[in-house]
Amino acid sequence: MKTRHKKLLLVVVAVLGLGAVAALVLNAFRSNLVFFFTPTQVVKGEAPHERAFRVGGLVEAGSLSREADGVTAHFRVTDTANTIPVTYKGILPDLFKEGKGVVAEGRLESGGVFAAEQVLAKHDENYMPPEAASALDQAQKAQKTLKQ
Repeated sequence: MKTRHKKLLLVVVAVLGLGAVAALVLNAFRSNLVFFFTPTQVVKGEAPHERAFRVGGLVEAGSLSREADGVTAHFRVTDTANTIPVTYKGILPDLFKEGKGVVAEGRLESGGVFAAEQVLAKHDENYMPPEAASALDQAQKAQKTLKQ
């Protein structure tokens, strides 16, 4: 084999290797991507059924209940336009309260119940996750438009 052919073969192998590495990295990135949805988007069916996603809004007042095991909690998340039921098995954050902002990560089960694997609560009086704040603003604007 000539030197020229060896160099060409080396370049082709390097390009194929680089392409394979890029494909693996992009696939790993895509599988770890978690999207945010509002309760309204979940109710409309815009949220994925086969993969995990985040849902955010306010914990509906009067909706928090705990099972006798002490670690399973049921509550509803609302964006003031729509509400979805959430089930979480684990210890809720100390700052988790009814009427406050929350983001839950998990999967939508049959029957429309969101099974949360992780629950994030706001950390001070002025903070709400940007996605949740935006979703609440949009839902409130939509309700005002419907009332007029």
